Amino acid sequence: MTETENTIMEADVIVIGAGPGGMTAALYASRANLKTILIEKGAPGGELINTADVENYPGYTKIAGPDLAQNFYDSAMAFGAQHEYGDVNKIEIDGLIRRVFVGDKVYQAPVLILAMGAHHRELQVPGEKDLNGRGVSYCAVCDGFFFRDKDIVVVGGGDSAVEEGTYLTQFAKSVSIIHRRDQLRAQKILQDRAFANDKIHFIWDSVVEEIQGDPMVQAVQVKNVKTGEEKTMPTDGVFVYVGLVPNAAIAEGLGISDPEGWIVTNDLMETKIPGVFAVGDVRQKHLRQVATAVGDGALAGQGAYNYLQALND
Repeated sequence: MTETENTIMEADVIVIGAGPGGMTAALYASRANLKTILIEKGAPGGELINTADVENYPGYTKIAGPDLAQNFYDSAMAFGAQHEYGDVNKIEIDGLIRRVFVGDKVYQAPVLILAMGAHHRELQVPGEKDLNGRGVSYCAVCDGFFFRDKDIVVVGGGDSAVEEGTYLTQFAKSVSIIHRRDQLRAQKILQDRAFANDKIHFIWDSVVEEIQGDPMVQAVQVKNVKTGEEKTMPTDGVFVYVGLVPNAAIAEGLGISDPEGWIVTNDLMETKIPGVFAVGDVRQKHLRQVATAVGDGALAGQGAYNYLQALND
């Protein structure tokens, strides 16, 4: 690699991903007077920008997800962090230097903080890809308005499925939550709201086998996992919330991920590569929430400072 081939940008810390964890890491690193570059391929905020209301982040009884994302961004930029748009296509470890390749630019620094987040898992059933954007959605906040007075289904039984299913009732005529088990995994407060909502119905012990329709979603094929019984259920839309997949493909060659792709760290957010940290939803952890991502980011941002101090001692 030569400077004539790529534009090289130097920093102390590079953060990949501008979700709550990445933005908090950028805040802490830049506040410690480290030259910090925050790289994000989309709008800052991560999953926050697709979340209607956040009710479990300390300091706010309720706040719109995009508003909280903007607050995080303003804080992250307050101490001089540099925000760069771009899609990272490669990471290279060269001794004490970590290089991040984005198009014809190369960002390099001794510290790298991985904060790429995660995305919703697909059902991987016939019709899902073909009808994506034509009745199949993974974002109630983005697409709920288009289903006013429609009958829709939500697939899943965790926090996201139940919370977004409840959100969709402000538009839809009915919301049927299809869950493979006979009880929900969501927090009790979310369950209570859903059970009390007359527009929400539950289809237990069932999975979606196929999504049907042309050119738009018209029905789902549903199978009861206990009895084997199958039925075709008319619907105008399918919202999928069946888990998360880490956005960690660019880290695959680093040897820091578990078999499912989640990046492994210690309690200080350090990976097994010195100077490389991971925070937020991309990390192997038990709870993926805004509050835990912020805690991760604070530790990594401070850890970046400590690491660089040790190098200079």
